[in-house]
Amino acid sequence: MSTPEKFTGYACTDHAKWSDLTKLSYPPKKFDDYDVDIKINCCGVCGSDVHTVVNDWGKKSNLPLVVGHEIVGTVTAVGPKVTLAKVGDIVGVGAQARSCLKCKNCLEGEETYCSEDLIHTFGSVYPESGETSQGGYANYVRIHEFFTFPISQKLFEKGYKPEDIASFFCGGLTTYAPLIDNGCGPGKKVGIIGIGGLGHFAIQIAKALGAEVYVFSRTDSKKEDALKLGADHYFATSEENWNKPIEFELDMILSTANSGKGFDLNAYLRCLKINGKFISVGLPAEAFSVSPRTFFSNKCSFSASHLGNRKQMLELLKLVEEKNIKAWIEPVEISAAGCKEVLERLHNNDVKYRFVLTGYEKEFANDN
Repeated sequence: MSTPEKFTGYACTDHAKWSDLTKLSYPPKKFDDYDVDIKINCCGVCGSDVHTVVNDWGKKSNLPLVVGHEIVGTVTAVGPKVTLAKVGDIVGVGAQARSCLKCKNCLEGEETYCSEDLIHTFGSVYPESGETSQGGYANYVRIHEFFTFPISQKLFEKGYKPEDIASFFCGGLTTYAPLIDNGCGPGKKVGIIGIGGLGHFAIQIAKALGAEVYVFSRTDSKKEDALKLGADHYFATSEENWNKPIEFELDMILSTANSGKGFDLNAYLRCLKINGKFISVGLPAEAFSVSPRTFFSNKCSFSASHLGNRKQMLELLKLVEEKNIKAWIEPVEISAAGCKEVLERLHNNDVKYRFVLTGYEKEFANDN
């Protein structure tokens, strides 16, 4: 196998025309000793992709930018010091492309919070060259070996396709990590806010870990889906006094909410036991608001979680295999029109519950 000198992908070139991506070629970053080149088979579509191209997080992006960080593909080249992957391996990549692996956080197994050299799969600037990292809406990606994850052949033998696995590398891990970090397991009562791209993973994972699962959504419209995913209890938060039956009941609440509009954080915090935890993994553009008095009633705490580490990603893949956890996906073939469709529909919350871009072999047949 070999890697082309230039990669080809669909890039955002103008935030004002955020869903009109342009197909273009670009040189990848310099190939370093620990780098792995991956020929992409498919790429999940994450809410971060939309926030980035729309630019509603207010971060400066270097354009043109190829987004996408839920990647499955085949290794085509490895650096001379690579030991964690070999040519021909089928691997996954999530939202991180590199860390220093030497700072205090990295050495403690928290490379997601690297303080020295944190490079995201797309949109980060490599300090040694000034180049911008480019993501998975492309035919190839170049990633540090530590952030490539082997996919067991057993998953494919059980009927999983690459597109069934892609979304676990961001959406799945983003919910698995805080559940594990905060003690989700048998005997625990765990609340999940939202049934979408993150929430539908969180429900399944919390149930697979042995917890009793409480699901919150604004209306009853997703109740049937929540129960199919494994929820034990369902609450429509638009109903008056919805939280009264479960005040001081839950060990933790994981919020996957992607909007802060009309979000009554005080009401959710009242559902937590003494010393209960509220963890946010959704990234709404709007801020939550809460009264400090609410925390006095049960000594609850509020925190957030960013991605997850390598150990947790490997654990999650094993859990998926053992418990047959499934992403609810809608595949769309990659093209200018396909990228436009998934970005606009995800922006409008019109997906059930993850998009995955497929058809890479056909679309990039002349670009390899």
